[in-house]
Parts: sequence; C-alpha cells; structure tokens
Amino acid sequence: MSFFSNFQSDKCPCSMTGNPLNGLTEKVCIQAEKIFDAGIKQTQIENYSLTLTDPDPATITYPLTFVSARTLSSSATVSDLTIDRQADKRCARVQGTVSVPVEVLYTDANGVDGSATATVTMPFDVFLFVPAPSIMPFEVRAVVSVVAPDATYNPDTQGFTANLCVTMILKIAMPVELLVPSYGYCAIPPLQEYSQEVCAGFFELPLYPQGSKCTK
Repeated sequence: MSFFSNFQSDKCPCSMTGNPLNGLTEKVCIQAEKIFDAGIKQTQIENYSLTLTDPDPATITYPLTFVSARTLSSSATVSDLTIDRQADKRCARVQGTVSVPVEVLYTDANGVDGSATATVTMPFDVFLFVPAPSIMPFEVRAVVSVVAPDATYNPDTQGFTANLCVTMILKIAMPVELLVPSYGYCAIPPLQEYSQEVCAGFFELPLYPQGSKCTK
C-alpha cells in the first residue's frame, strides 16, 4: 500500500470550520534534508600558516604583501570522523577534521596583484545528538566561513602567517521523505521589471502652482 492510499480519508479533519488549518487540501510526500542537530562555534586562530597553491598569475616575484583572505564558499570537507555514542546520554561525542579552501589576495614585489588558494584545516571535538541506527545513514556536515583580517609574509614557506576569524556550523543531517500537509501549489506572481524612473519626481509635481494668500 502506498502512502497516498494509506492516508486517504473521506473528510479531512483539518478542514473543519473554525480550525486554524482550514484550507489544507492534501497530504504530500516531499524529499528534504532533515537536520537532527546542529551547533555553531566561533573562534579566533592565531599564527596560522597559509600555504599558497595555484597562484594567478603563475609567475610571482617575492616577497608578497598581504591584501586579504576569505572563504569563497561555505562548503567544507569533513574527514577523520569518529562518533562515540554515550551510554547515559542522548548525545554522542563527534570528532573529526574540517577543511575549507580560502582565496588569498596579495601584491608581489613588482606591484602585480595576484591570488592563490590555501586550505584551512581545523579539528573539532563536540557533543551532538545523533539518531538511532537505521538503514539510511546520517551525515556529519560542516558549513564554515573564514576571514583573515591580517597576515604577514613568511619567507620560509613563501606564504603567509595569518590570524583567522572562524565560524563553523556542524550538522547531523540525513536525506528523508516527509509527509506534510499541503495548501496546494504555490502561486507564482509575475516579476516586476526594473525601470529607472527618471521622470518620477517631475510627474509628481502639481500641474499648476498651488497659490496661497500673502499674509503679513
């Protein structure tokens, strides 16, 4: 038996008069990513070594002058994952490493602007709720934003030693199919075209000047 026939009924209890959910038309199965738990961590990392790769342009005249460094995408890679379920707690100890690429902007000794890629790697050791074992596995995902407000050139590595501001969100996620009440399809309104109303201020003026009596 499918979910549609299993949940059909002659009368929808949500459509009764006075019910705040009046207007529901059907039950819909949707595919979604369920987040079982999530947490945010913000930290400052000092004296982190940024090793530069894939420079553009490829020819560089050292030394380099730091301009800026930040992540261009929040997508991060989780590796070395270990999950230790706690016998007396609903949460589990989740350990691993997060890696995220950052774009580094600089100026070389000839004053030529350049960019390169560096990877910021951070360990984590946290408590998160993890669902019970099931056929479908859950995933530990990371969303990371990194900004380097300042950095100094390191002649030994030909890279930079930077201070990093890091925001990391860890999620326990799983793709699932959820049965939800539906009001039907969304009504998509037409887009409003952008136009530069150069005459708007002029057209708003009165056709003739508004006179008033002169008073002393």
